[in-house]
Amino acid sequence: MDKFVRLEGLVVAIDRNNIDTDAIIPKQFLKSIKRSGFGPNAFDEWRYMDVGQPGEDCINRPKNPNFALNQPRYQGAQILLTRQNFGCGSSREHAPWALLDFGFRVIVAESFADIFFNNCFKNGILPIVLPANEIEEIVKQVEAMPGYKLTVDLPAQTVTRPDGRAIAFNIDPFRKECLLNGWDDIGLTLRHSEKICEFEARRRFEQPWLFA
Repeated sequence: MDKFVRLEGLVVAIDRNNIDTDAIIPKQFLKSIKRSGFGPNAFDEWRYMDVGQPGEDCINRPKNPNFALNQPRYQGAQILLTRQNFGCGSSREHAPWALLDFGFRVIVAESFADIFFNNCFKNGILPIVLPANEIEEIVKQVEAMPGYKLTVDLPAQTVTRPDGRAIAFNIDPFRKECLLNGWDDIGLTLRHSEKICEFEARRRFEQPWLFA
């Protein structure tokens, strides 16, 4: 997966609590396990006025003009700002796939559902927990200021607002190291590829009947 070090990104706010994974990517799109191509269907039932289907071209589908992701001022947003318990519901890994494919690299919220939170790190998304009062103030600033951007510095563990105020956030050291180096579970395993190859060669020599 791509490394995450520092990002200055446009922010879009979905000002709701308890956004579940079925809202992030509806169930009819879960048949594919390709990990890509889900971006056009992220928040499908909120973005579009009709019901989407797998494989359908979304270009000509009628969009909901009141939904934030459809508004011109938020096009190209890389940071999603939201409220409590984001990613609750079923433990579908398709949810972070859809958000990443849409273009989000950071999600800032008051709290996250545990499984979704873990899946974000495994797919190159940085989930950041900030206090409710900080979220409230940033939401107001986003709504009042078109082109509002935050700077997220992972090594320093800070979120910096346009006015220069830096807000610290916590992150598990191991997860931080994985994001900084672009290590998903496969990447972590491949760090030991030489030892794996040595083991397989030795096993082939010592137990040749397994390879007959």
